[in-house]
Amino acid sequence: MADRTSSTLVVGAPRPVVLRVIGDFARYPDWAAGVRSAAVVEAGADGLPRLVRFTLDAGPVKDSYVLAYEWDGDRAVHWQLAEPGSMVSEMTGAYLLAEADAGTRVSYELTVGTRLPLPGLLKRRAEKMITDSALKGLKSRAEAAQHEDAGGQGQ
Repeated sequence: MADRTSSTLVVGAPRPVVLRVIGDFARYPDWAAGVRSAAVVEAGADGLPRLVRFTLDAGPVKDSYVLAYEWDGDRAVHWQLAEPGSMVSEMTGAYLLAEADAGTRVSYELTVGTRLPLPGLLKRRAEKMITDSALKGLKSRAEAAQHEDAGGQGQ
């Protein structure tokens, strides 16, 4: 059984900007560590990505899998594994967004199960690295997008 890990930080950008970055899967290789490609396979009736194929190359873990997304307005994005990969056998997660004084408080939750068992300490370190790098990458990309948006308004 897979363990759940989570982490939270404040992003200096409003929720619409953070959500736009989360939904821009083609740009994930620019900011999400280990993601080599992310392509929308199917969009929902609302135009938001519903199925996304990821190709991952994170050191010893190389895999391709499809995640199914559910969008909850500007409050949350949830996902679950729709097509397992050769290594990844289980995955669920979420970005939970809330207003914060300096922008948006983003909580990242992730549960991952692999076909090959990993020692507990190694698995916990990997989970911590994944959640921290995902949040830091999202923060960096969203704040850059916010800055680009603000710069474009004066032109």
